Amino acid sequence: MRIYLDACSLQRPLDDRTQPRINVEAEAVLTILSLVESGDVELLSSEVLQFETACIPNVRRQARAREMLTLASQVLKLTDEVEAQAAVFVKAGIKPMDALHLASATQTKADYFCSCDDKLLKKSRKLKTLDTRVVSPLQLIAEVIP
Repeated sequence: MRIYLDACSLQRPLDDRTQPRINVEAEAVLTILSLVESGDVELLSSEVLQFETACIPNVRRQARAREMLTLASQVLKLTDEVEAQAAVFVKAGIKPMDALHLASATQTKADYFCSCDDKLLKKSRKLKTLDTRVVSPLQLIAEVIP
């Protein structure tokens, strides 16, 4: 199973976990990363994700996100195909950086694209031509763990 975690998913374990939703999503992301480490799940990354991670202003959060990305088995290059697919997603109302992440996930043939961003999840689910399932961390855990 191939999974692409977007930047907000990677950052979720470092967010303020006093809010129940954030805490549960953080635990879900940590569980996904444990499954990656055990070899049960394959984590995918992209140059787009590496770029966004490098832009995180908090040095500790940036270092932790980079550490998580070292678990990725594949890093997709930013190609003309990815940019063209992202442009289609932008026309559907998805923010440009999110569109590049989603296009990267679809180009790597990810089974799942995982995000904590409710607006992105809602807009992505309206796209009819995606082979990649767009899910929240909780949905992903429900599908990955029997």
